[in-house]
Amino acid sequence: MNISVRITDERVADVHCTEDSLVVDLMDGRTISVPLAWYPRLLSATPEQRSVWEPAGGGFGIHWPEIDEDLSTEGLLRGIPAPRTA
Repeated sequence: MNISVRITDERVADVHCTEDSLVVDLMDGRTISVPLAWYPRLLSATPEQRSVWEPAGGGFGIHWPEIDEDLSTEGLLRGIPAPRTA
């Protein structure tokens, strides 16, 4: 009996933004792409500010120090946008 085990590594390998998307490459080879409009701080940041990111939470998160934004790979994989502010 063969049992196939899927090994995933949801840590962040790379991050970049297009004009309208946030694109996150994971260590296991997957790529997550979500609308930049889901994250108002990122949307209103300059391309230069968006390019300055660092891994957070052991690599399972992303932190943009210049705009004080934090996202998790779990939230991105679940398709969870930032909460709306009043």
